[in-house]
Amino acid sequence: MENTDVHFFDAHTHVQFSAYEADRDDVMRRAKEADVWMMNVGTQKDTSAAGIALAEKSGEGVYAAVALHPVHTARSFHDADELGGGEAAQAFTARGEVFDMDYYRALAKHPKVLAIGECGLDYFHWSDDEPKEVQMKKQKDAFLVQIALAKEIKKPLMIHCRNAFDDVMEIVRPHVNDLPPGVIHFFTGTEADAKALLAMGFSFTFGVVVTFLPRKGKTAGDYDEVIKMIPIENILSETDAPYVSPVPYRGKRNEPAYVIETVKKLAQLKDVSMEAMKARIWNNARRIFSL
Repeated sequence: MENTDVHFFDAHTHVQFSAYEADRDDVMRRAKEADVWMMNVGTQKDTSAAGIALAEKSGEGVYAAVALHPVHTARSFHDADELGGGEAAQAFTARGEVFDMDYYRALAKHPKVLAIGECGLDYFHWSDDEPKEVQMKKQKDAFLVQIALAKEIKKPLMIHCRNAFDDVMEIVRPHVNDLPPGVIHFFTGTEADAKALLAMGFSFTFGVVVTFLPRKGKTAGDYDEVIKMIPIENILSETDAPYVSPVPYRGKRNEPAYVIETVKKLAQLKDVSMEAMKARIWNNARRIFSL
């Protein structure tokens, strides 16, 4: 029977990461108590498989996405919150993963997997081991193969894009008619970027940045105006936990239960009630991810 209940939805989180090793069950319990459903997003082989394992263990309301993050196509990128600090994690750091289509295809067919992500381009983090041009080609090659996987299994893309919107759009544009409508995760582009991506059928997740006060000497201005411009039917909420927590939890590790603060702010910006925003995001998630 179709589930007609309405839930908060964290469309992009990482509770399978090592940052939650000591208290993962407590984090998941707090999310459940707050009525937050979630998608734990993979970044390479290990975290993709771990996201599925967590979804299986957690039951209703917990899903996964699987992919190779662009920063992990290069060597020597290490994030202790993601990979941990032990010898196994350090071994991964030197790996520089090459996308394994058979491995990810098997993961992606799991019924708990809702999307191929996070994949895309990241022109912010660079390794010192290789020229930028080599790293950019590796990222683009991996992105193209993951687009092919999304087309094959008919699940949407969850795209990571940092300082690379022109290239992301150039790569994706020839494929949009063959892809399920996808999502740009943690969108930070311009109004022009948003309009171009909307025309290609994309939706956007917004995270905790919406809750921040403007920097000194700045006004809320541009970012808020982009959100106001995007149709409410194309907006989703996320935490990107364990990274950057929202007001009023700044300085603490982020977690899915905090997505409610993002929904509150999105409701203000879209001039709707909190309950209406919650319901709209939930229905958007159901449509995009076939929940």
